[in-house]
Amino acid sequence: MGGFARTADRPVLLAVAHGSRNPAGVAATRELLERVRVLRPELDVRCCFLDLAAPSLPEALARLSEGEPAVLVPLLLGTGYHLRVDIPGALAAARLPHVRLAPSLGPDPLLAAVLADRLAGSGRPPGAGPVVLAAAGSSDPAAAADTRRTARLLAARLGDGRPVVPAYLSAARPTPHEAVEALHAAGHRRVAVATYLLGPGFFADRAAATPARWTSDPLGTHDALARLVAERYDRACGVPVREVQEVQGCGVPVYDERAHGVRAHGVRADGVRADGRLAEDERLPDERVFPVHAGPHAGPAAPRRSSTWTTRRPVPSW
Repeated sequence: MGGFARTADRPVLLAVAHGSRNPAGVAATRELLERVRVLRPELDVRCCFLDLAAPSLPEALARLSEGEPAVLVPLLLGTGYHLRVDIPGALAAARLPHVRLAPSLGPDPLLAAVLADRLAGSGRPPGAGPVVLAAAGSSDPAAAADTRRTARLLAARLGDGRPVVPAYLSAARPTPHEAVEALHAAGHRRVAVATYLLGPGFFADRAAATPARWTSDPLGTHDALARLVAERYDRACGVPVREVQEVQGCGVPVYDERAHGVRAHGVRADGVRADGRLAEDERLPDERVFPVHAGPHAGPAAPRRSSTWTTRRPVPSW
């Protein structure tokens, strides 16, 4: 199966990140997008920020040429005020009919793969103890639901029977510190914190300040995260995402309901059935089982599903 030809009329990939006062956080965003450029050299990849860094989203939209198609990819880990209000409001004010809005990055099995990789990098041995998922937090109930779904995906990804407890660095409770202390009080001494943030900054510093034994780094510039950004762009373009991943090669095994089931003990409370699969009513509406490429735990590829993604369609010229 061949790749996609380079073409000058592909929509711009305009990534919009939250922004940070910490220069390292802004640098991490730009480094992630450099990975996207390496992965997809045929794309014009640009960057902007919602706050605290330049260029702003309105500035980046104003720099688009008249009639220039673009896909706005939010570098956000779930639903919240920015995705529901701020970004659509900026698009409406710009009056750009050729700009489309892609879904947020999370929840997604690839994010669970990155979280698991970062936890391993922190020194946490498999099965060491419970994990606290430290998310930014939001007053939006949909954002909290997304965090809980990510916790279930991470529990399934780890596959070691240990619970993953969602916690919030702002706007909701428990905080990561409270969650770690509660687990200690329940007799769990080997607790890890999975930092569910894109880059360093104020929230990452707070996540690292708990009494947990291990704390993972933010998601950062992981290759799987770059692939997820490109997938969100492709989805907004109407490209069959599963076939794109077959062409590009996933590189990181993603959750496979047959090959990557988790053991039953200690997991059921986090939304995983006794047979190791996510309960059907808890599966994400867009969660698909992708074929898994080379990897130490890769199982047989799942059978193709009949869906709108199975027929290759050309990238539209808007």
